[in-house]
Amino acid sequence: MQPSGFPYQDEPAKPPRQPIPMAKRIIPPNPLQALLLVSGFVALLFAIEAVDTALGHTLDLHGIWPREIDEWDGILWAPLLHAGWDHVTANAVPFLVLGLLTTAGGTGQFLGVTAIIWLFSGVGTFLIGQPGVHLGASGVVFGFLTFVLVRGLFVRSLPQILIAVVVFGVYGSVLWGVLPNQTGVSWEGHLCGAVGGVVAAWLVGRSLKQATRRPVLPG
Repeated sequence: MQPSGFPYQDEPAKPPRQPIPMAKRIIPPNPLQALLLVSGFVALLFAIEAVDTALGHTLDLHGIWPREIDEWDGILWAPLLHAGWDHVTANAVPFLVLGLLTTAGGTGQFLGVTAIIWLFSGVGTFLIGQPGVHLGASGVVFGFLTFVLVRGLFVRSLPQILIAVVVFGVYGSVLWGVLPNQTGVSWEGHLCGAVGGVVAAWLVGRSLKQATRRPVLPG
């Protein structure tokens, strides 16, 4: 008699379960690291605003000045700067929530997605923005939002699509911020950041397809 718990000799062994591709994950591979990364960035925004307040808000001058070629470096600094405590607080919560959802693909993917959104929002605002200084992390937040909303479609992940439905129910109304319907709000940064989020999601889906088609070469 075959001992209990052991397969018969002619019983085929079960193939090992394939790991979930990084692009299709809904929970970060290292949740604590993801939480520390995103919350650390939010803490940095508050620390910079504290320094800016102490300096009489002189740092705000280093935001994006559209088409002022000598001020191009504002593309790099604008998301770190805010026009007061109300401004940074309004961006902090959605940045934390949507940023954590964006980390599902791992730290490397999160940093790459953030860089794409950051550049799209900054360069786009520099090119098409209305006169005046543009600053704040809302362009990045809009990018995170559109990334979370569409990545499930690009990577064909039902769990991510379901999460996108929930996120749209909570934050979908803010998408009106990509239209020029509010005085004193950088809708250009919102729009360009949102475009960057879609591009980043497309690139994540494209990298997943390439990974599945990549030939394995013998050594």
